[in-house]
Amino acid sequence: MDTNKISAERLDLAYLKLKQEKSVYYQLSPAALIEQAILNEEGKLAESGAFAADTGEFTGRSPKDRFIVCDDITSDTVWWGDINIPMSPDNFDALYARLLHYLSDKDIYVRDCYACAAEQYRMDMRIVSETAYQNLFANNLFLRPELVNPSSQPEWTIITAPGFMAEPARDGTRQHNFSIINFSRKIILIGGTGYTGEIKKGIFSVLNFILPQQHQVLSMHCSANRGNNGDTALFFGLSGTGKTTLSADTERALIGDDEHGWDEETVFNFEGGCYAKCVDLSHEKEPQIFEAVKFGALLENINFFENTRKVDFSNTHKTENTRVAYPIDYIENALIPSIASGPRNIFFLTADAFGVLPPISRLSRSQAMYHFISGYTAKVAGTEADIAEPQLTFSACFGKAFLPLHPAKYAALLGKKIVEGDVNVWLINTGWTGGAYGIGTRMKLSYTRAMISAALNNDLNLVQYEQHPVFDLAMPLSCPGVPLEILNPRNTWNDKEAYDQKALILAQAFVSNFKQYEEYADNETISANPKIFLNV
Repeated sequence: MDTNKISAERLDLAYLKLKQEKSVYYQLSPAALIEQAILNEEGKLAESGAFAADTGEFTGRSPKDRFIVCDDITSDTVWWGDINIPMSPDNFDALYARLLHYLSDKDIYVRDCYACAAEQYRMDMRIVSETAYQNLFANNLFLRPELVNPSSQPEWTIITAPGFMAEPARDGTRQHNFSIINFSRKIILIGGTGYTGEIKKGIFSVLNFILPQQHQVLSMHCSANRGNNGDTALFFGLSGTGKTTLSADTERALIGDDEHGWDEETVFNFEGGCYAKCVDLSHEKEPQIFEAVKFGALLENINFFENTRKVDFSNTHKTENTRVAYPIDYIENALIPSIASGPRNIFFLTADAFGVLPPISRLSRSQAMYHFISGYTAKVAGTEADIAEPQLTFSACFGKAFLPLHPAKYAALLGKKIVEGDVNVWLINTGWTGGAYGIGTRMKLSYTRAMISAALNNDLNLVQYEQHPVFDLAMPLSCPGVPLEILNPRNTWNDKEAYDQKALILAQAFVSNFKQYEEYADNETISANPKIFLNV
């Protein structure tokens, strides 16, 4: 511990104008960080050895409190609106000065790490945190350099102080918590919240701005794995669609579980770890994640069985968004370094609670760009408070909250890469069949796995297809390991007229949602709108 204090004397924090009156802990090991966190009463060790912390008032991201400084770099490039909220440079500077003053008499934890496994895009960064557990998170989630130079100045700096509260009228924020990206100063400020996901998604947003514009690299909110023959597959999907479950395959190496880049030749992980949901986690359901909950891992907002240190993963008293953060090498079949060839297959996952979309369909290039921009799934009762009936959800590029640029820019880059790489794109419905939610049943996981395996093994290249009358999706007439009758969703409904009506309702929702993007989308993408004028 003393060694880290001594090395901190050589630590360059002058570029931040940060003057510390108390201890600066630099590049502590996970064991030392856990020791500090326990001394600071930030949490406790679980029975498995993982450290469990509570993130306080916020147990998830607060997207309405995410800002980007509007200046010469961002004013004409950022997609401004309710996702990217502008903040003036003056407000940022004043808030920054107050935050530094707040930290000056606090112990702080500093870590040098980097993002992007592909060396040519490597982004060095420094995490300055008020708490030890946040620094443990940074160690687990980002890439860990073999050598560090404390006297060097990193490209980006993230400063996070959960105990610092903004004053909205004075600071230009909505409320006391905030996450602010300043592209000119290359600083991210996070305050008023201890939720570590703000750190992770702040860096993701930065890469979503830089990589497509400067390098023509498609930044993606997806998981990725590689088969034994070297083929790469990408899995896009919102919460509840099965992205983590379906990409975790003991027969395929895990490239990463959440954030990736795709250049001319490779797919590479942005991160060096995983940040997995762990509600209802069990060895039977998710053995790889379950076994990663060990010493060095960080649990967030979990509950213990009474009078024990054993985690009750089914207990969502604090939040349904319980999480575990761990280095990627905690997964046995992780690919390190996390770089692979360009994808051969892309899967868009949707949990359609209306039972309308086919369980698997092949997308044309225009359809791929359209469904990428749409990012459709449906929330069902129990996933969020006050949801009694299925609710349509559209999140552009399967990660709207993290897109500094207009979604059409990412979709155009995707379309270009699909053609150049001759990539197969599939839409997978992991939702309902035989009727809508409440009438039908959830698609069997075994069938979904069989369909994905068939696509990966090229078994669907030689089968015949039929077109969906409303969505114009190409539906295979046969698939190994899957009953023929479920491949066309209309055939699974007893009331065919009810299916037709539900299909038109969903199609109209797609068309209505897409109107906000038409101004920047090309005609090819717009042409993939569902055919709501058809009489089916």
